Amino acid sequence: MDIDRFWQVIETARSSSATSGKPLDEVLVSLLAVRPPEEILEYAARFDEVRDGLYRWDVWAAAYLIGGGCSDDSFTDFRAGVIALGRAWYERTAAEPDSLAEHPAVVEAVSAHRDEALFHEDMNYVAGGAFELLTGDPDAFYEARAGYKPADEHVRAEADMGEDFDFDDAEEMHRRLPRLARLCLGPNAQDVQDVLPIIDRRSGRKGRGDL
Repeated sequence: MDIDRFWQVIETARSSSATSGKPLDEVLVSLLAVRPPEEILEYAARFDEVRDGLYRWDVWAAAYLIGGGCSDDSFTDFRAGVIALGRAWYERTAAEPDSLAEHPAVVEAVSAHRDEALFHEDMNYVAGGAFELLTGDPDAFYEARAGYKPADEHVRAEADMGEDFDFDDAEEMHRRLPRLARLCLGPNAQDVQDVLPIIDRRSGRKGRGDL
């Protein structure tokens, strides 16, 4: 499964989800469960690849603003949620995380004072769910994944997260993510903690459910 095929699967599932009203992750599980095991493993490898592509400080800062804070685990869910938006929004976010200020789901969630927009934990478990549905064995995916090597496998370089910066410095957030900061913090915030009284983003001591 090359990257184009991966995104075709995502877009097919998105269309089906919109028509049926079923959650996207459930639709994906159903789509993949009728595929050969090898293809499910290929999907998992591509999913990890594109999710890793968003492992950057500026993307994390966007998640911090949108989610009212963001722990390590929540950042994994956020990146999965960006994948769930489809290829166009994924690529737009990768190029400019601040562009998420224009996504309707983000605008609506901020207006309603909800912090769940784009955090899609269940997207992380699609491949495992499909493998279990196919085999009837909840452990089969992890056993198969342990011994799986993609045909185009290459050594991954250590992630370049870009420049770190203080997510609790409102001025810095306005400078780096002006549209999202304006949307989530308002124009006059001096300290992000005054608006989003959250956690150390790297500690992982709290998830979004603890906020």
